[in-house]
Amino acid sequence: MDVELYQLIKTIHMSTAVVTICCFIYRGSMKLRDSEYCPARWLKVFPHINDTILLACAVYLATESQQLPIATNWLSAKIAALLIYIGMGMIVMRFAKTKTQRVIAFGLAILSFGYIALVALSRSATMGL
Repeated sequence: MDVELYQLIKTIHMSTAVVTICCFIYRGSMKLRDSEYCPARWLKVFPHINDTILLACAVYLATESQQLPIATNWLSAKIAALLIYIGMGMIVMRFAKTKTQRVIAFGLAILSFGYIALVALSRSATMGL
């Protein structure tokens, strides 16, 4: 394993994670303010490009470190929380019928993202609990 490349990919992964949550908070808060909010085209496309880079880096890191999600509890927990984050984001941006639904889904998305970050830092699904 090339340690320098691994560290570079890890840095890109963490950086794109920060960009992901920043974009989501911005877009989600705009959606909460105005249910008819329609972002500029670049703001619709850029998060998907960023998230693709984030996911590609995650796959590389897991592969290079030989940590399979099925065999690694903390990685499985991150993937489960990621699916919750994506689902809640979809509710915020597309499917919520009321502002209350959007607010709850937005909060749950932020919490699930925070959980993902804490699990990644601690490498523990329970984060030391």
